[in-house]
Amino acid sequence: MAKKKLERITRPLTADEKARHARIREQVMQEFPPAQQKRQPLRTGIAAELRRARKARSLTYEALAKKAGLPSANMVKDVEYGRNTELTSIEAVANALGLKLELVEA
Repeated sequence: MAKKKLERITRPLTADEKARHARIREQVMQEFPPAQQKRQPLRTGIAAELRRARKARSLTYEALAKKAGLPSANMVKDVEYGRNTELTSIEAVANALGLKLELVEA
């Protein structure tokens, strides 16, 4: 069966349609409010040190993920932003940057 080519028809919205769309947008904004503030990378701790080391070596998230053997650049970003991540990911990033993680008594 041959596919029929569809033609797109565009026309200006009527006043009723504009009002209806505005109500729908308002309802959606109430049900799913936008995020209040964009998350920022951590400024202290392991995450901050890894970020400084990555920037000092002029590596992107993608380049560091590839060097660390991680499947996604988002995993590097998660480490730097202090999101919940596995210790193995943190260790892989540190090793790729030539750093070593150590536990010390406080």
